[in-house]
Amino acid sequence: MNKSEVIDKEGLNRLIQILIGRGYEVVGPTVRDEAIIYDQVFSIEDFPAGWTDEQEGGIYRLKKRSDEALFGYNLGPHSWKKFLHPPERKLWQAQKEGLDFDIIPEKPEHKKYAFLGARSCELHAVAIQDKVFMQGTHTDLHYQALRKNALFVAVNCGQAASTCFCVSMQTGPEVENGHDLVLTEVLDDKRHDFLIEAGSEAGKNILKEVKAKPAGEGDIKKTKEIIANTATQMGRKMDTENIKELLYENLNHLNWDKIAERCLSCANCTMVCPTCFCSTVEDVTDITGEHAERWQKWDSCFTMDFSSIHGGVVRNSTKSRYRQWMVHKLASWQDQFDTSGCVGCGRCITWCPVGIDLTQEVGLIRKSEPGQSGILSGNEGQNENS
Repeated sequence: MNKSEVIDKEGLNRLIQILIGRGYEVVGPTVRDEAIIYDQVFSIEDFPAGWTDEQEGGIYRLKKRSDEALFGYNLGPHSWKKFLHPPERKLWQAQKEGLDFDIIPEKPEHKKYAFLGARSCELHAVAIQDKVFMQGTHTDLHYQALRKNALFVAVNCGQAASTCFCVSMQTGPEVENGHDLVLTEVLDDKRHDFLIEAGSEAGKNILKEVKAKPAGEGDIKKTKEIIANTATQMGRKMDTENIKELLYENLNHLNWDKIAERCLSCANCTMVCPTCFCSTVEDVTDITGEHAERWQKWDSCFTMDFSSIHGGVVRNSTKSRYRQWMVHKLASWQDQFDTSGCVGCGRCITWCPVGIDLTQEVGLIRKSEPGQSGILSGNEGQNENS
């Protein structure tokens, strides 16, 4: 077991400066556009001190806290996927030379990111994307280069949103692996400190420079109390027992039609999801026809063009597209990658304009009688979250 130590706010500032001095671009939480997002930070002055967020299906709003907590929020619309698997990236360019074209591949970027403020569910999401991009038949060299240089300073959650269900997915709220350093914010009338612990050799080396104080038994006990209390605050829950079989056996359940009546096929859920990885490629050329580029861009299984092949569109209805997304996320992902594609962060619920809740939809299907493909009332489904 690694040794726990304690730093104050100045110690956290010192940690940021140490990371910058080691060549890292430090990315952490900050307030922008009425949301808490991830962006480059240079000190704790950039952090959302005293801000939290209220979340519900289709609802997100900032709210002032009664204290100056730096990590007293839940999760915003951004995930670390934005940096490791960017929304758009040039793959290659072609330049006309005489009668031919020279193809110039884009070299992998070797930027060093230090992600400060990652939660346990997000670390699980990164581990899932590691499987997708680096542990299959084909390795994404661009992702691999960024991932290899990334350093994670995680944070144990001190509160949960009403859309969180990481306990159901066994992905939080305690940070257990995938981190280099982990913080726990301890804030009361007498103190504003951070317990800090190394999770890797890189983390241990950095911690030596921070000059933290040894943690006492009371500090360690306080950390355990904070994590345990957060685990009781989950606003959602989902029964995952035999969920793959449940969904495979209910592909014709009538509840898919009810979902389709509400779903806008806007793709918000896939854009904010920390594990969704679908992309497309687009070719662009200049007006002279002498220069062309190919770009990779995020895509979504909710768009009509995504399943377009020679002969037509495979999934031409909202019903089929939502079913594809949820069944893949919770069932066939297990067949592909030996893990669920959901980490219980709740973003897809919060950022769905009409508040579709996959935990509720799974509950509706599960509560049907065996062999029955009927539709339960909304109130019955909501009991799954009580």
